[in-house]
Amino acid sequence: MEVLLNDFSPGLFIVQTILLLGLIFLMVKFAWKPILNSLNERETGIQEALAAAEKAKADMQNLQADNDRMLQEARSEREAMLKDAREIKEKMIADSKEQAKLEGDKMLKQAQAAIDSEKKAAVADIKSQVAELSVAIAEKVIKEELSSNDKQLKLVDTMLSDIKLN
Repeated sequence: MEVLLNDFSPGLFIVQTILLLGLIFLMVKFAWKPILNSLNERETGIQEALAAAEKAKADMQNLQADNDRMLQEARSEREAMLKDAREIKEKMIADSKEQAKLEGDKMLKQAQAAIDSEKKAAVADIKSQVAELSVAIAEKVIKEELSSNDKQLKLVDTMLSDIKLN
């Protein structure tokens, strides 16, 4: 430290002080404003970038909310469509069952009518055959009963006695 004090020169000190003050003056005059301007521009750019990032974040949240809402709406529509499809399917099945039941009932009635008509025809045929057979048997019995005159007279007397006169 003593060496520095021994080498101290007041003229050199004044020249260095003038040079330092001149350098500070030049720096303030020419460099300080551009440096401050560039720092201010950079700060403004950073603020704008932060604002843009916040806006983008808000937009992303809005988009996410819109996407969630649209997804929910799509799910609701899908559920409604599936419900409608199920209802249509059940209605079609019920209609088909009803149609099949009606067709079955119609066919059953037609079959019953055919059976009844066949039954009536068979009964009529049987009656006709029984009548023919009865007539044939009666004819044979009457021929045998009425083969003689005595038997014929006796039959006429019996019939006349059965008839009552008023």
